[in-house]
Amino acid sequence: MGIMRVLAVIVLLLLAAAPPAPAEAPDPSFDTHWHDGKAELDGYRLTIDRYGHQRRGRAVAIYVTEPFSRSQHVKLDDPSKTPGDAVDVLKLNLVRDFQTGIYDYHTMVSLFATTADFAPLKLALTSSEWCGQVYEELNLSGSTLSQRRSSYFEGESAERTLAIPSGGVIEDELFILLRGLRAPYLSAGGSRTAPFLASAFYRRLAHRAATWTTVRIERRVRPETVVVPAGRFATDVYVVRTEDGREGRFDVERSHPHRIVRWAWTPAAAGGRREGMDSAELTGTTRLEYWRLNGPGDQRYLGRIGLGPEVR
Repeated sequence: MGIMRVLAVIVLLLLAAAPPAPAEAPDPSFDTHWHDGKAELDGYRLTIDRYGHQRRGRAVAIYVTEPFSRSQHVKLDDPSKTPGDAVDVLKLNLVRDFQTGIYDYHTMVSLFATTADFAPLKLALTSSEWCGQVYEELNLSGSTLSQRRSSYFEGESAERTLAIPSGGVIEDELFILLRGLRAPYLSAGGSRTAPFLASAFYRRLAHRAATWTTVRIERRVRPETVVVPAGRFATDVYVVRTEDGREGRFDVERSHPHRIVRWAWTPAAAGGRREGMDSAELTGTTRLEYWRLNGPGDQRYLGRIGLGPEVR
C-alpha cells in the first residue's frame, strides 16, 4: 500500500472516530420569545439621500407584540372585553432622524401585522420637519386598502381606496417578512415575484403616489459575514429589485432572533436618482420594557443599542 493510501486511511479513521459536530439549536417558538413582555430595540447608523446630498442620522426599530382591535385598528387596553375583535399583532415602529442643513427630519413608520401570518392590518407614517408635517395612514381589510393622507403641502392631502392584489407586499413589511420569525421567507437560492407598494417613507421623500407595481425578491444561495458597529454577524442576504429601478439589499442575522443587521437601497443604474434612498448598519440591540424607562437618567439605556441621547 502506497504512503498516500495509508495517509488517506488514517484520515478516514480519525474522521470516523471524531464526535459529530453539535447540531444547531432550534429557534425558540415565536410565542416563547415574542410574548415575554418586552420589546426588541435595534439601533442603526443611518445614511439617507436628501436634496442631492447624503445625510447622516440614526434609526431605531422597535418590535413588540400587543393586542389590537380588528375593527377599530387601535391598540386594545383590555382585549378580554371584546375577545371576538381582538387580534395579536407584531408592531414595528421604525424611527428615522437626520439633519438637512439648519433643520432636521423626524419620521416614524408604524406597521401592525398579525402574528399568525404577518399579514398587515395598518400602516401609518408621520413626517415632521421645519417646513411642515405629513401624516399618512393605510388600513387593510380583506382585498381593500384605504389611504388617508393629511399634508401641510398643497396637492398632497387625499383619501382614496385601492384594491389589494393577491400576494401583494408593502415595502415596509420587508422588515418583518425577511426575518423569517416563524419560518424562512425563502429557501436559499429561492426567489419570488409579487405585486409591490413602495414604502410610505420613500414615497414621502421622493413625492411618489401610492401605486401597486411589481417586485422580485431573491435570497442568495450562500450566507455572508458582515461587520457592522454592533459586531460581526453571519447573515442571509436578500436582494429586492423593484419595477421603478431601485435595488435593496437586506442582511438578516442567520441565528435567532434573525435581526436586520444591515439594509441598503440603491438605484439600478449608476448616476440614477437617489432621493429618499437610505442605508443603515446595526449599532446595538437589546430587549427591554422601554415604556417603563421614562425617568431621569433612563436615557443611559440608549447605550445598549449603540446610541446616545440627543436633545432636539
